[in-house]
Amino acid sequence: MNNKSKPDWAGESLLSNFVNLLIQTKPIYGVMKHQARQVLIKTAEKNGIPWRKNYEALKASVGQQLLAAVTNPRVVYPDYYKVPFHAYSEGNLCWEAAFETESATYAMALRVWPQENLTWQDAHARLRGTFHDALGTYAPQPVQDILDMGCSVGVSTLALHRYYQSRERYPVRTVGLDLSPHMLAVARTRDVNSEIAEWIHGRAENTGLPDNSFDLVTLQFVTHELPSYASREIFAEARRLLRPGGYIALVDNNPRSPVIQNLPPVLFTLMKSTEPWSDQYYVFDIEAALQEVGFLEPVTVPSDPRHRTIISRKPQF
Repeated sequence: MNNKSKPDWAGESLLSNFVNLLIQTKPIYGVMKHQARQVLIKTAEKNGIPWRKNYEALKASVGQQLLAAVTNPRVVYPDYYKVPFHAYSEGNLCWEAAFETESATYAMALRVWPQENLTWQDAHARLRGTFHDALGTYAPQPVQDILDMGCSVGVSTLALHRYYQSRERYPVRTVGLDLSPHMLAVARTRDVNSEIAEWIHGRAENTGLPDNSFDLVTLQFVTHELPSYASREIFAEARRLLRPGGYIALVDNNPRSPVIQNLPPVLFTLMKSTEPWSDQYYVFDIEAALQEVGFLEPVTVPSDPRHRTIISRKPQF
């Protein structure tokens, strides 16, 4: 049984501080950032994910006109969102990130089960399916209105919507919210049949959406990209948005995962170089933070070898 609550390379350990020092050295950071991106591209193309083809197709179909249409000019970007991450100097606020996210998501799924001979389609279906299975087990109430916070280019949003639409006998209304208009422009393009009710450009900390208007709020692979204070604010906003008895559900990297804890030094160094809030995430007590803002005691399950799902309910009264 694993009793370590976090990897040795995260937090304030000597190893973590050494890795952080390397990352803060600009020439070394530049090499790391390039290598981290190359690892993803190599994984993708080796396994049949048409990374460059997807990029060029989106580049040809998504442009400034759609960007203007999805952009909320009143949005003020928080400082934490304006730092480089995911190997992009502008973070998610650029076309390169938006055009590559879908392919990167498929590559990430393949890395969860490296010893199995899975296609990228099967790996991605399993990744989403493990989260949906946890929802079906621990958040079993009827769901009619869903908010996917940090929806990115909509891969998670569409999969979640289709899962619930296949279960429920009535129309399910799903909304995707993200802080990057570039991501939302791609999400709108991918949503060819307009399955998603709205793609909203806004801050998850302060959505402006009505109280008690959703049955389920999800954050899928979002929390590790946030400083802990922002996560707390988002949890409080999710509680406000949920109807009594509604659920918040998060899926993200599992600090207790033996796979995560035993990553080779090259890989965890590359990962930290593209994830500026890693140290905060791996020591952040999400379950306690959810209860502090008024949710009931959460259920946490290791939903796959690298990730955990955390589900908590808003009290009925």
